[in-house]
Amino acid sequence: MNDRIVLVGAGNMATAIAYALKEGGNAPVAVWSRTLESAATLGGRVGCAFTDDLASLPVADIVIISVADNALRDVAMSVSRLFPDAMLLHTAGSIPMDALREAGASRYGVLYPMQTVNKNNVTSLRNITTFIEGCDDTVTKQVEKTASLISEKVVYATSEQRCSLHVAAVFACNFPNAVYNMAYELMQRNNLPFDAMLPLIDEAARKVHRMSPLDAQTGPARRGDNNVMNAHKSMLDDELANIYEILSNYIMKRNR
Repeated sequence: MNDRIVLVGAGNMATAIAYALKEGGNAPVAVWSRTLESAATLGGRVGCAFTDDLASLPVADIVIISVADNALRDVAMSVSRLFPDAMLLHTAGSIPMDALREAGASRYGVLYPMQTVNKNNVTSLRNITTFIEGCDDTVTKQVEKTASLISEKVVYATSEQRCSLHVAAVFACNFPNAVYNMAYELMQRNNLPFDAMLPLIDEAARKVHRMSPLDAQTGPARRGDNNVMNAHKSMLDDELANIYEILSNYIMKRNR
C-alpha cells in the first residue's frame, strides 16, 4: 500500500518532487499552495487534489514541506498542528532538521534533492543525489524509502553537512551562472553572439567529469600571465575588474 503523501508548496522543488513521486509510483494525494492557481496547476499535472487551505488537506502519512526558506518555520508550525501523527519532511538545503522539531513535529526529517529546478521545465530527479536525514533510526529508514521513490542516489547527511553542501552548491551553480551573465553582457556590448561561448562552457563542464577542477583549470591566471591579465582588467569597469582580480588571485594561489 502506498503512503499517503501531501505536498505543502507548489514551487520549483515541490513540482519536481511531485513529478518524481508520480514517476516512482506513489503520487501525492494532495498539494497545497498559498495561491489556489498554483495548487491547481500542480494538482492537475500530477492528478491529485489541491487546495489553498491547509485545514482542508486530507489525512497523510507523510507531509513534504517545500516552501521558501523564510516561510518554512511558520508553515511547519501550522502543519505540525494539523498532522500530529504524520512524518514531516522539509526540502531546504540551508535549514537544520531541528527546525521541524522546534515547530512541534514529533517525527521529522529532511529530503533534499541537490539540483536546480524550474517548475516550467521539470527536470527528472532519478539520477540526482538526494540527501536525507531523520530524527531517529526508524524515521531515517522511512525517509530513505520515500527518497528512493524519486532518486536512485540516496545519501545520508547531517544538517551541518547539508548546510556546507548548500554553500558549495551556490559556488558550483549560482555563481557560475552570474559569471555567464557577465560574459553575456560583455558580448552584447561588443555586438558578439553569446552562443559562441556555449561550446566553451559545455567543454569546461565536461572536463570536471574526467578530472579534478584544479587539473581542469586553464587561462592566463593558471599560467601566471600578468601581461594578459592586466590588459583584460584595463578593458573592464571597476566592478568587473575587481571580480576578475579576485578570481585570478584565487586561481594563481591554487596553482602555485
